[in-house]
Amino acid sequence: MTAKEESARQVSDPAVLKALAHPLRQKILRRLGTAGPATSTTLAAALGENTGTLSYHLRQLERGGFVEDVTERPGSRERWWRAVSGLDIRRPSPEELTDAERTVMNELDRIRGEEDLRALHLAHRHMLEQSGPVRWVQGSRGLSHLTHQELKDFHDAYLELLARYSRGPEEAPEDARPVLLRWFGVVDDAEEGAAEEGASGGGASGRGAGTSAT
Repeated sequence: MTAKEESARQVSDPAVLKALAHPLRQKILRRLGTAGPATSTTLAAALGENTGTLSYHLRQLERGGFVEDVTERPGSRERWWRAVSGLDIRRPSPEELTDAERTVMNELDRIRGEEDLRALHLAHRHMLEQSGPVRWVQGSRGLSHLTHQELKDFHDAYLELLARYSRGPEEAPEDARPVLLRWFGVVDDAEEGAAEEGASGGGASGRGAGTSAT
């Protein structure tokens, strides 16, 4: 494990994650993550909000430890903000949540789900429109039969890989671009049920493992 991976701060406290369960705060973090440090004024202009609203939501994100001051600009009249790097954000186990916390986590999942759909639409658009030797969309699809522990191990391995390549706009080389990265693994219980029905009816069903790349 690299020093960068070891320094990652894990965030799983529902009280802290509550700061993320707001669409505008997610837009703020995305803007800071893609365009770099900004003031409440420049963020307000970019996101079509007023400065007072942006300042409030920035303070909530600061309280949760998701944004911080840019100390390298001490003489600036306005406060500059940047997204905190090195965060490992984990969803708490459902059994650990109160009803109120579960409501907050469900809202956060809903907002994140919309972001995931946006990323999927972007990937599809790039695949249709992109031409030439430089492809700014890469992807892979796969199927395997895993135990629950193996699925968790796969997830942890992905997080380690993500931490290794994670960097903000201030650290990136000149030819780097903001790239949305997603991974999820989900049990195919619909097909699983169909296979069981086929087996009980005397039919044969076989499924192999494999991958395909985009």
